[in-house]
Amino acid sequence: MRLPAVATVLLLSATGCVKEISSEERLERESPSRSSAGDTPDAAALGKVHCDDTGDALNQARNVNRPETDRVMSYIDLYTSLMKRNATFEEAMNRNPDLNYTEGSQKLVAARENCIQQTADVKVEFETYVRELVDVPTVQEVKGGNTVTVARLDFNTLRQAIETINPDDKEQLLSRVLNAEKKVAPAATAEEPAAAPSRKRGK
Repeated sequence: MRLPAVATVLLLSATGCVKEISSEERLERESPSRSSAGDTPDAAALGKVHCDDTGDALNQARNVNRPETDRVMSYIDLYTSLMKRNATFEEAMNRNPDLNYTEGSQKLVAARENCIQQTADVKVEFETYVRELVDVPTVQEVKGGNTVTVARLDFNTLRQAIETINPDDKEQLLSRVLNAEKKVAPAATAEEPAAAPSRKRGK
């Protein structure tokens, strides 16, 4: 009689263990992080992400001979691109920490650090330029013997730049742009200030 009793206990115990394991596995399979992890780039795909190709775009943004609206757009495009690359690294390495230790991980970590540094440097330069434009958003131009106030650049583009940078004083900067816009001559265009050779900057 002892053998059947022991066998029954063992069978019940084994049955209980099987139920617990299957329950845990089911929870893992239903976890959102598990299902979305499949969308995360692997080491090979992540190895193609880098920030070593920003030189030309940065030169375009720095070119003082270009219209200021175009320069601001170049900064917006470059900074947005760098932010996306950083987000790709962050998401992939957070979801798959093994990427920090796999073969070639040193290159991935170095590429990530380079992107972080490049983004920080571009943001400082971009924000400095935007704040300069907010401080002096208009220029004085003589038309028909009269001095009128015209915009240095397209104000909507300037607002987009402020939104992209998203500084702590964003609302104040946007308010200053709005006030400047109200002072601009109705017929003035955003392209005219950049093309005119002799104008005085004004606030």
